[in-house]
Amino acid sequence: MKKQLHLYYSGKVQGIGFRYTVLDIALGLKVCGWVKNLNDGRVEVLAESEEDTLSVFLEQINQHFSRYTKEVNVQWEPASGEFSDFQVQYS
Repeated sequence: MKKQLHLYYSGKVQGIGFRYTVLDIALGLKVCGWVKNLNDGRVEVLAESEEDTLSVFLEQINQHFSRYTKEVNVQWEPASGEFSDFQVQYS
């Protein structure tokens, strides 16, 4: 079943290649959505795929950045189906 994963990462998550690593992970897993830096220093991720794939996506991000992240806010929701690819967004 397709789901949506909405994530907010805080800590030292800007200026370390976070967005582009998340992009690479998403492309490798065929996850759709986006990642962007927020003005308050956090990084926001919105991703859609099968629930199993999103669990792997989340785990891979955590493996890459666990020493940089202070907190991760995770919200699971039904997929909207509005995304056809994964992109880095710029505010």
